[in-house]
Amino acid sequence: MKTVCVFTPTYNRAYILPALYESLVSQTSQDFMWLIVDDGSTDGTRSLVDSWRREGKVDITYVKKENGGKPRAINAGVELCECPLFFCVDSDDHLVSGAVARIVEDYVAIRDDDRIAGIVALRGTDEHTPMATWIPEGLSEVRYWDLFEKHRFAGDTSLIHKTEVLRRYPYDVAPGEKFIAETSVYYRLDERYLMRTDNTILTICHYLPDGLTHNFARNARENPIGYRKHKLYCAQRAQTIVGKFRETTLYLVGCRMSGERGGLSKAPNKLIGALCMLPACVAYHTVFGGKRADG
Repeated sequence: MKTVCVFTPTYNRAYILPALYESLVSQTSQDFMWLIVDDGSTDGTRSLVDSWRREGKVDITYVKKENGGKPRAINAGVELCECPLFFCVDSDDHLVSGAVARIVEDYVAIRDDDRIAGIVALRGTDEHTPMATWIPEGLSEVRYWDLFEKHRFAGDTSLIHKTEVLRRYPYDVAPGEKFIAETSVYYRLDERYLMRTDNTILTICHYLPDGLTHNFARNARENPIGYRKHKLYCAQRAQTIVGKFRETTLYLVGCRMSGERGGLSKAPNKLIGALCMLPACVAYHTVFGGKRADG
């Protein structure tokens, strides 16, 4: 059994997948397998992957499913994974050549530590340039929420989780929707676990126009129940005054988009909720397009 499952959910990304494949071929450690869950692609992804499987350079498992969105694809991948570590690498990313070797090395220190859910490393524009900031020096273990809210990290992360842990925390996608923020799982893990930090860039990332990051407002409009539920959790979790106002405002936007009645009464702080009503209305009409699910 390989140590690392490099997992890639993909949908109509045959044009960009070769960069990830070549980076896997170039890994200095082969202690990994590549699990691809194809979320209903119609662009020849299967044929492309079949050609790589015939080459035999990488251990590849390919599964195609009906289109249901990235979180459901991740749920499927976690259930299929037979490796102790699960490393989600998006189809528009690729790995530095020593990524797998570094993960295997890190795993030795956390394998038998039940306090640790996994490893948080970095994504960058190249091997030497993080997306924004490095992980603060001296921080060896951290809760994922605290990394951003307490320690002011502003970058993007490569996350490697223990598979057995992820199986207990599947994504809760609302019926009729296809998306909920990936952090909805990471923040729930915080309630019980820490992450071991590695201030190393493992993943090279360049956000594409058809990616989730560039389309966050549209994703929120199209998946308003999941957005509202996630932002309510974030508002409950927020500790700073800025965070409380930000997350409560976004929660109220989610209420409007999903047609949720009485959203203010469910806000964790009613006074902050009342003060956030106007900015939520403005954000709803400007940033999020102003179209509510119930019309």
